Amino acid sequence: MTSTRPYLIRALYEWIEDNNLTPHILVDAEQPGVTVPKQHVREGQIILNIDPAAVHNLRMGNDWIEFSARFSGASRSVQIPVAAVLAIYARENGHGMAFGEEKGSDDEPPPPPSDQPPAKPPRRKPVLKIVK
Repeated sequence: MTSTRPYLIRALYEWIEDNNLTPHILVDAEQPGVTVPKQHVREGQIILNIDPAAVHNLRMGNDWIEFSARFSGASRSVQIPVAAVLAIYARENGHGMAFGEEKGSDDEPPPPPSDQPPAKPPRRKPVLKIVK
């Protein structure tokens, strides 16, 4: 079953935008695959403004959030596995949602999308659960 996290992030982003507020995300910068300016990371986390006025080419997929933004005047490319997003909220009032750890989040995130056609996904081992 796919994670609900990317869908909730996109829904809350849209809700924040519809209310003319500024969307921010809190990211665990120490998770594998996170590409953010390390000089702005505090205690292993970074808060990013993802308002359309602050970022360029924002893409929020099921596995990755990607965009370009300026940090200290320099343009930087940012890539964040969705599993590394700890919260999304409105800067002005703090309304939003924090996410807990998901089962299976120890898995390495898939590589970021490229312009090449997608490769066939690897097969996963079946998982059995006891249902009482």
